[in-house]
Amino acid sequence: MVTSMTGYGRGEAQNEQVKVFAEIKTVNHRFCEYTIRMPRQLLVLEEKVKKIANEYIRRGRVEIFITVEGESLVSKNVKIDWDLADQYVRLMDDVKGKYNLESSITLQDMLQLESIFLTEEVPTVPVDLESLLLESLKGALENLKHMRVQEGRELARDLQNQLKKLAEIIEEVKNYAPSVVGQYKTRLAAKLSELTEGLIEESRIVTEAAIFADKCDINEELTRLESHLQQFSGTLVNSEPIGRKLDFLVQEMNREVNTIGSKANDSSITKEVVEMKSLLEKLKEQVQNIE
Repeated sequence: MVTSMTGYGRGEAQNEQVKVFAEIKTVNHRFCEYTIRMPRQLLVLEEKVKKIANEYIRRGRVEIFITVEGESLVSKNVKIDWDLADQYVRLMDDVKGKYNLESSITLQDMLQLESIFLTEEVPTVPVDLESLLLESLKGALENLKHMRVQEGRELARDLQNQLKKLAEIIEEVKNYAPSVVGQYKTRLAAKLSELTEGLIEESRIVTEAAIFADKCDINEELTRLESHLQQFSGTLVNSEPIGRKLDFLVQEMNREVNTIGSKANDSSITKEVVEMKSLLEKLKEQVQNIE
């Protein structure tokens, strides 16, 4: 089954305290590569997130965004730096003694010394946050899968159309190829007759035509090209990821078409080769986005 590597999915889950959102974006990539962004307190769940995502995604560049709304994931505690506070008090006492000041240190004076108060953040994890995260993640993955499968169907239809056109051209080349040697033999006989004033032996023409036929024989290439085409079409219905295999088959088909172009030595076949290469280029572009 053709599955696109491009897609988007969103999921959410909530309880009375928090709401968790999961968003996933995927694009084509040679391997499976993850970028995961989530609150620092949830990073411990990163490997679990990847493991679940791997059940849905085999290949592509994957971006996962986890956000949490509601109850804060941190609590704040205030502490006093008693050593620093003691230093302030001693200095103020020293100032009072040196200048014979009578005012006493008050609580208001101490509250003005902001540097002695320290704010400490303590991570907190609301109840059921992990299960909510995984629930929202699976929802996003299901939506992502649906979108990738839908796009995959469109890709498959387009690929089948390109394969049909390619098969038609191959059939035309197969039907036309045998006449190439005959045409060459006719041209060769006419040219040699002109140059030798009709004194050339028929056996010489037959020999030259046979050498030409051997050099421009493209039957093997056409047979392999048809075989690759059948493999490509058959691979489209496989349940496993097929992108890499299809990419390899396109490369092999392109190699056969290049060989046909170099051996055919005929303008009509060369024209068909150009058309086949154009179709193969379209196949290659589409295959790059298949998982």
